[in-house]
Amino acid sequence: MRNFCRKVLASAVTTLFSIIVVVLIIVGVGVLAMRGGVEIEEHSWLVVDIYGDITEYDPPGDIINRIMGGDSETLQRIWSNMEKAAVDEDIDGVLFHLSATNNLGLAKLQELRDAIDHVQAAGKPVYAWGDVLDLRTLYLAAACDSVFMPGGGYFDFRGLATESVHVRGTLDKLGIKPHLHKIKEYKSATEMIMNKEMSPAAREMREWMLDEYWEMIVPTIAEDRGLTEDRLVELMAYAEFEPDEALDAGLLDAVMYWPEMEMMLGAEDYGTLETVSNAAYAGVTPEQAGIEGGERIAVVHAQGNIGGRRNRIDPALGIMMGHESVGDELRRCRLDESVKAVVFRVDSGGGESLASDLIAHEIDLLRQVKPVVVSMVDVAASGGYMISYKATKMMADPLTVTGSIGSINGFFNMKGFYDKIGFSKSYVTRGPMALMGGDYREPTPEEWDRHVDAHWKGFNRWLADVADRRGIAFEDAKNLAYGRVWTGRQAVANGLIDATGNLRDAVALAAELAELPEDETPSVVHLPERQDLLQMLLSDEKPRDKVAMLVRWQAYRLLRSEIATTSRTLTAERTLYEPSRSWWAD
Repeated sequence: MRNFCRKVLASAVTTLFSIIVVVLIIVGVGVLAMRGGVEIEEHSWLVVDIYGDITEYDPPGDIINRIMGGDSETLQRIWSNMEKAAVDEDIDGVLFHLSATNNLGLAKLQELRDAIDHVQAAGKPVYAWGDVLDLRTLYLAAACDSVFMPGGGYFDFRGLATESVHVRGTLDKLGIKPHLHKIKEYKSATEMIMNKEMSPAAREMREWMLDEYWEMIVPTIAEDRGLTEDRLVELMAYAEFEPDEALDAGLLDAVMYWPEMEMMLGAEDYGTLETVSNAAYAGVTPEQAGIEGGERIAVVHAQGNIGGRRNRIDPALGIMMGHESVGDELRRCRLDESVKAVVFRVDSGGGESLASDLIAHEIDLLRQVKPVVVSMVDVAASGGYMISYKATKMMADPLTVTGSIGSINGFFNMKGFYDKIGFSKSYVTRGPMALMGGDYREPTPEEWDRHVDAHWKGFNRWLADVADRRGIAFEDAKNLAYGRVWTGRQAVANGLIDATGNLRDAVALAAELAELPEDETPSVVHLPERQDLLQMLLSDEKPRDKVAMLVRWQAYRLLRSEIATTSRTLTAERTLYEPSRSWWAD
């Protein structure tokens, strides 16, 4: 009977999955057919919506998202569209629809500012309209020609802050004893588990990072808004502004609703202004916009936590970077003679050391054949730095978080927790160290010494290689490591990277290193390539895996959104903004 029920259930699941695939094929073919050509009306305005989760590049399984109408916004799509909009004769300008409820880090915001400058340099206006603004969002909006807000909008303008979260007290109550070894005092990610408060070293590091952010952000906003830095600090003390108050303070240019802005731009009535969404404009090719490309430069995108073999979505951690997925793209570039240089676009706070090392090895192999320029985004630290440092050259945005050359490893003794829930284990062993790393007892002094010794050996091997490749003495490299994080600006000064710059700068450097013609704009291809429906169905990855990835991605996004919404509801009566968070990942 049990086997029969299993067979019935398996048959039902298979049938349901087949129906889903068929529906996806039908819907997908229809959608792709409708998208066969993108026609842009003359005198159109590109509308860029900054809201919610905006990843650096398309998340894994993105084809299913697009078919199901859940297309994810990406920095890359916004950047590419702004490049096209600057030269497209059918685009009159760009409208940013802003909300402080977004996950963009400071370096991504900085790159969007650079994109705005690029459009303005082409003689086209860029306007910002925000329903919810804060300091971070104003940093982006201030780069635009004008900043508008509706009469009912929310404007919080406060100073910078960073926080650390600690669960050691919770673990103690649960009977869980962590044994983590960190290299070294500045590797503060362990403090969430090992400490009940921020350590002096972690506080010191956060102080110098906040100083950097302040020195780069506050003067920029002040200059853009025609205010002094002292005046800007005075305004932060007021903190919560009505739109009219923000206008009087010089933080806004006008209080108006979106329809009024459209009519200001020449529309006869609301809804008659010719606009094109960022998603729709992505269907316009660079050639259609008037950008002619020469020799090929590949941009390989590497985003998310590093771990495992394949790129995927983890329900708790979000986007995961697998070493085989990234390695496949790097190997493809190495073997493709039409690709003259590679930009390795990194947006990762780190992860598994083995996966990081395997990706770094592929970078090393590629570097020996053609130039590889790393372009760091919000964060390229710890494992994110490990996958980067073997490239020909490394670049980062001034506000990128990089470095964190250190390591964390260890065990958890779960016995106290198991005792609380009535769970027990028994063992039969042979040979020494058989129970080392087990979760049912404390490590012995001999086990812990062996673990720490092995941990240091692996780390010192990595640090020695970093020192050698960066031309730094090993003793000096130690002063830059042990978990210390740096902004891109600081990393140039201390020799951990070569230069600051955005993606356009990285492509230009790659073209220069490849000795491409100076009078010819390179043709840029982004990898992994966006798959269409047929490519997805014929790929090595099974369609059901893609569907599962979609479910995990949507669950992750929903969970983040619900937590943020609930937090706002509980902690604020009128103000909509994301809960306080650290500006960088440890």
